[in-house]
This record gives sequence, structure tokens and C-alpha cells, in this order.
Amino acid sequence: MTVVLSGFADEISPDPRIQLATLAAESIWHLELRSAWSVNVADFTAEQVAAFRAVLEDAGVRVSAIGSPIGKIPVAAPLAPELDRMRRVAGVAGELGTSIVRVFSFFIPAGEPPERYRDQVIDRMGALARIAEEGGLVLAHENEKEIYGDTPDRCAGLITAVGSTALRATFDPANFVQCGVTPFSDAYALLRPHLVYLQVKDALAATGEVVPAGEGDGQLREIMAALRDSGFSGFMSLEPHLARAGRFGGFSGPEGFRRASKALKFLLNEASIPWR
Repeated sequence: MTVVLSGFADEISPDPRIQLATLAAESIWHLELRSAWSVNVADFTAEQVAAFRAVLEDAGVRVSAIGSPIGKIPVAAPLAPELDRMRRVAGVAGELGTSIVRVFSFFIPAGEPPERYRDQVIDRMGALARIAEEGGLVLAHENEKEIYGDTPDRCAGLITAVGSTALRATFDPANFVQCGVTPFSDAYALLRPHLVYLQVKDALAATGEVVPAGEGDGQLREIMAALRDSGFSGFMSLEPHLARAGRFGGFSGPEGFRRASKALKFLLNEASIPWR
């Protein structure tokens, strides 16, 4: 088992050069692209894609995944614009040399039972997966508060129901904690067969506050040991949210990102998991 470290570099700074300098200082040679220059990746122009690719090549850094906002809209919102946005993101993924795109499964109206929207969500995620299939991509569905796939059973059930090799799972322990789920005890076994990626952050169950890996209730040590024992090889992507956390992203600053990086490396070393 070898883990490849990555991270949401926009948590460091909006400036790609500051992002890349901080990653280099932490010996991290991949990033997950959510935004740069305060522009979301889904809104990049062709010129911005080319400019970002150039700074990556200069720094010797590659893209592990596109941290897209796809599916982070109300379930009742028109689908056609989201499919167009998915096609744009797929194009950016191809330009930047990654096959993984993070996605979500649509916000459910507050106070309504998510199961009421199950068929609608399955249809929508199936439409996104078909675009991914055409582009040779894998959509990594992230568990997230207030979307359909916020609990382990709905995440796993959604992926099974869509039935596409282009729809798989990423696993965010902090988001599960904030939904009242115990990540390893309640979620890991259900999602491990679908897992292609890991979002790394932790949280305190009592308050929902996001903390570095291993300092909260996300059962990161148990998850790391299980991944090691199952032979997982792939990306672990830091998403620290240590200075600010919101519905559409977070921020940590260079120092916060370094703190999160050191916490993850400590856990990996403790578990005897090689990383690069």
C-alpha cells in the first residue's frame, strides 16, 4: 500500500504560486483543484486552464482530482445547466490530466425526507455518470451535509442503484461526524467496496468544529488501519477547513494547511503506511 498525498490548494491561498510553494514545502506533489484566483474550476476560461496548467508544469505538480461543485444545487433545480457544467468540468479534467471528479448528490429541501427524492437523485446522478463514461472519467461522490448522500446507507445505495463504473465514492470523515455518523463504525464497511479517494479532515462530534486529522471523532486511526489492511492505494486529499468552513468550501491559510499536513503524516507514519 502506498498513499499519494494531495490537497485542496485553494485552502492555502487564491494565488496558485503561493499554493504550490506551500505544497512543495510539505513534499506534496499533487493537488485537488477547486479554485484558483478566487475562480471556481467550473467557471475557468480556456485561458485560465492554460495558465494553471503552465504553473503546475513549472512546479512539477499534478492534479489528483477536480474538486468540482457538481451536484451542489437544489434537487429541484433545472438539470440541463448542471449537465452543461459537468461537460465543462470534464473538459478541464482532460486538459489537466486527471480522471477523477468529485461530485455531490443534490441538496434536499430542509425538513423533507430524503427518500422522497431517491428516484429523482438516481436519475440525475445517472445522467452525470453517462457524461463521465463518455469522457473516461470517474465521479467520486462525496458525503456532505444536507445533500441526499449524507449518510452511509444513502451513499452506498445511490452508487449501487446508478450501477455505473463511472460513479464511485470518496470518504469524508468530518462530514459524517457533522451528520451524527460514526465514520468507521457506521460507514467504512458500507463504502469501502466503492472507495476510490479519501477527503481528509476530522471534526468534533459535540460541536461539529473541524480539526486536524486524528484530533476529532472521525475515527481516522481506525480508518487508516483498515485501509492499510485492505491494501488501499490511492489519493488522500487534505481539506483542512481550519480557519473557515462553509457550504461551498473552506480556508486554512498556509500555516493551517501545514498543520493539517503534519497531522495526516503523523497518522500515516503511526500506521506504517508509506506515502509520497
